[in-house]
Amino acid sequence: MTRLLLGPGPSMVSPRALASMSQPLLGYLDPQLFEILKKVQQGLRQLFQTQNEVTLALPGTGMSGMECALGNLIEPGDPVLIGAIGFFGERMVEIARRYGADVHVARAEWGKPLQPEQIQAALDQKDRWKLVACVHAETSTGVVQPISEIAHLAKSCGALFVMDAVTSLGGLPVKVDEWGVDVCYSATQKCVGAPPGLAPITLSESAWQAIANRSHPNRSWYLDIRLLWDYWNEKRIYHHTTPVSLFYALQEALKMIEEEGIEQRFERHRQVASKFYQGASALGLSFCVEPEHRAPTLTSLHIPEGVEDAPFRSRLLNEFGIEIGGGLGDWKGKVWRIGLMGHSCQTDHVKKLLQAMETILHGNH
Repeated sequence: MTRLLLGPGPSMVSPRALASMSQPLLGYLDPQLFEILKKVQQGLRQLFQTQNEVTLALPGTGMSGMECALGNLIEPGDPVLIGAIGFFGERMVEIARRYGADVHVARAEWGKPLQPEQIQAALDQKDRWKLVACVHAETSTGVVQPISEIAHLAKSCGALFVMDAVTSLGGLPVKVDEWGVDVCYSATQKCVGAPPGLAPITLSESAWQAIANRSHPNRSWYLDIRLLWDYWNEKRIYHHTTPVSLFYALQEALKMIEEEGIEQRFERHRQVASKFYQGASALGLSFCVEPEHRAPTLTSLHIPEGVEDAPFRSRLLNEFGIEIGGGLGDWKGKVWRIGLMGHSCQTDHVKKLLQAMETILHGNH
């Protein structure tokens, strides 16, 4: 049975983007490949809403983006503040610790965003900070974190600001330059509409200068952004075997975003999410996140009393071919996560999901 992917990722990929992957392979130094990479860069700059020269797509999923962003900036002992609003904010904490940072954490209750005063209170604890980092749209909860004021607070104390846009890029506005984000990373398998395996990332001049002034090399050779950039820029120095087929698909997905129009794409995500909210409410389901903080790209629902998580999702997958996500961390077994991202974000998909959920919950056919 064909799967309808309506979980937290990966999302569906359009037939057009999938078909593009059947093109013949190119060598990693082929001039045709570099033309594709150039177009990918242009498309990513538009999505990130940035003029940053250092904009590329890393090999690996969103976690390679997270590790690349933090690992290239952090040196042992650097004071780092992480704003954690869920599972993936806590992953930032773990990665920063593994790179030897002096990690401080400002936490919000799951299902709620951080308040700027929490960040300010944490920043007041030290005279110097290397960076502040947080997640824009937290995949574990579906909370959208307001960014601009937190980024401003980071700048005001001389820190760099790092943002995770894995569940937002391509589905809701990500304004890297306007907000003052120094490093922003994402993943291709969600709102961007391409298969998993690449992690878009963009770096400001300030971030690049901080990396250039490191006292010690990055502990990760594979994710050393200076080495990676030497392949993407005019030097064209071999670093790794480029996953050409994935770049075919990413190029096509970016073309489709341009054709749709970025504002129209954001509006589609809002409208389809709204239809799902209405339908879920009609089924008597309750939401984990207040409306003003909800990401249209991912919705978390409380599992109704008396309904078992695993059997419900198993029936949904095996009888209807629909995948949704369960809870992570403290929310494991307590919530369902519905992803409406990229090609998955369609009204027909919402109708199919709601009908299937009604059948399982209420026995209606």
